[in-house]
This record gives sequence, C-alpha cells and structure tokens, in this order.
Amino acid sequence: MEDNLSVSLKGQFLLAMPDLADLNFSRTVTCISEHNSAGALGIVINRMSPSITGKDIFDELKVEYVPRAESIPVFIGGPVHMGEIFILHGSPFTWNGCFMITPFLAMSNTIDILKAIAKGRGPQSYIIALGCAGWGPDQLESEIRQNAWLTCSISEEIIFKTAVEVRWEQTAKKMGIDPIFLSLKAGHA
Repeated sequence: MEDNLSVSLKGQFLLAMPDLADLNFSRTVTCISEHNSAGALGIVINRMSPSITGKDIFDELKVEYVPRAESIPVFIGGPVHMGEIFILHGSPFTWNGCFMITPFLAMSNTIDILKAIAKGRGPQSYIIALGCAGWGPDQLESEIRQNAWLTCSISEEIIFKTAVEVRWEQTAKKMGIDPIFLSLKAGHA
C-alpha cells in the first residue's frame, strides 16, 4: 500500500489563509517541526503570550535566572500540550533531546537548554513556546487542500529577527504574495 504522504512539510512555514475559521490559528505562521505518516507538529511563531514571560516559566520550574531573562517573551505555540515548553533555536545543537528540523534550526524541550537560557548562556537565537500545533494522519494535507494554509520554506530571518507583529505579512511576501491580495476562496481553472 502506497503512503499518502508524498512530501514532508518538515522545515516549512504554514501561513494561515485569511478565512481560516479556527481562532487558534487566525493569521498565524507555524513552523513545522515534524511531518510524517503519523501526522504533523509545529510551533506558532507569531503569537506571544500577553501575560507570561521568562520569569513566570523560570519561577514555576524553580530555575535560577539572570535579571535580563525575566522579560524573555513566551509564545503561544499552539493549542496542544499547553502545559509543555518547546524551544525553537539555532546553534548550538548539543542540548539533551535536541531534534533537528533543518541544518540551522532545532527544537528542544529539556531542562538543560532552559537553564542555559535562564543564565544567559543558551543559544543566541531562540523562541520559548508553551504548547504546540498538532495534526493527525492526513489532517494537515486535507486542510491544505481546503485552502486553509499556504506553505514555504522556513526562514531564520523571519523566526528570529522579524518583529512578531509582521511575521505573517513577511512570510506572505517571502512567498511572493502581497498579503492584501490573498484570496479568501480557492479557485479552480
């Protein structure tokens, strides 16, 4: 029996189409960390928590931190596993449980990287997220066919250097699309 998964979306951005009905994903950019026949997992990179910061995370886990770590933003990575911490990061990639997404991006969720970030000795580029986005087998493919998402390769520039509030627009522009002209309905020729 042939696998329905023809192309893995691991290492891709998902850009939510303007009419995506799920409020968890309205105007989001999601970095797909894993995608295989069992489903997909990703981290939303443009939704910051309005009230949770690094201080809250470090205090909750009783991790010592330097003063500047108090204000580290915490992202809402998605509606699944909201009590778990996921860290998208650049090099180094020597952390326990470090899972490579691309040659320049990994995901970790172990205490060693969190302690290093708290002490100012973690990776130079990172995002701390609570929760993740998850899809079951063939669910993401179905949503893409229904015009819920556009895809493109991920960009370190967008993840780590672009202002959070313009990541959706910048991802659309990376695809060669003016966000103003994104259609709400799929067309068929």
